[in-house]
Amino acid sequence: MDEEIKIFLEEKVRQYNHPGFIEDDPISVPHRYTRKEDIEISAFLAATISWGNRVQIVKNAHRLLDIMGESPFDFIMSHQQKDLEKCSGFYYRTFNEDDLKYFVLALKNIYTHYADMEAIFVQYSTTDSLQGAIHHFRNIFFALEHHPRMRKHVSDPLNGSAAKKINMFLRWLIRKDASGVDFGIWKQLKPSQLSCPLDVHSAGIARKLGLLSRKQNDAKAVQELDAHLRRMDPQDPAKYDFALFGLGIFEKF
Repeated sequence: MDEEIKIFLEEKVRQYNHPGFIEDDPISVPHRYTRKEDIEISAFLAATISWGNRVQIVKNAHRLLDIMGESPFDFIMSHQQKDLEKCSGFYYRTFNEDDLKYFVLALKNIYTHYADMEAIFVQYSTTDSLQGAIHHFRNIFFALEHHPRMRKHVSDPLNGSAAKKINMFLRWLIRKDASGVDFGIWKQLKPSQLSCPLDVHSAGIARKLGLLSRKQNDAKAVQELDAHLRRMDPQDPAKYDFALFGLGIFEKF
């Protein structure tokens, strides 16, 4: 049965893992940049506000990044207090101008004390997982003074969350494929360490295919799904995100 599912999902990966997928997906946002730092910052911000309608996510992510000008990295590292006022009035769902201002400060703090965002995940990764590294990244990100409500924007898998958005962000930056969808610009980490971003669509399809029995979409569900996907492809388990998401969104499987 697993082999039949693998053949089916491999076909769907080939169908949806192509540049045509990019246009209406949040991953289109970091594709506007070429510099590593700009890509990872824009990817992190776009992933952070990735809930709701995909068209609205993409529209608002571009609007957010337009505030920062041509280079998000340059804006973050060289901004003055008056520049933060450009964030005033921004909001999307529950992510507002105060959140955005904190994110600018937190990212500057990270780039000031670490080589880049990747360095944190490298430091805290294990050979087969990045879930613990997400936990440490979150602690470092929220090291500055902030309102506790802001912490909901970066989920913690060690606190039981599926952490869909940040797992998606990691897939974008670590996974490299021939089609040019995922970036693969973080070279010190491997696709084999990735977990599939789990949302209502991918989880629903996984349950229909017998890859997931847990009813809650949480960290334990991610672990269960990971086990199945790693058996099908130990080197690139997160590629099946394209298949599960595509089957759920586009085919209403």
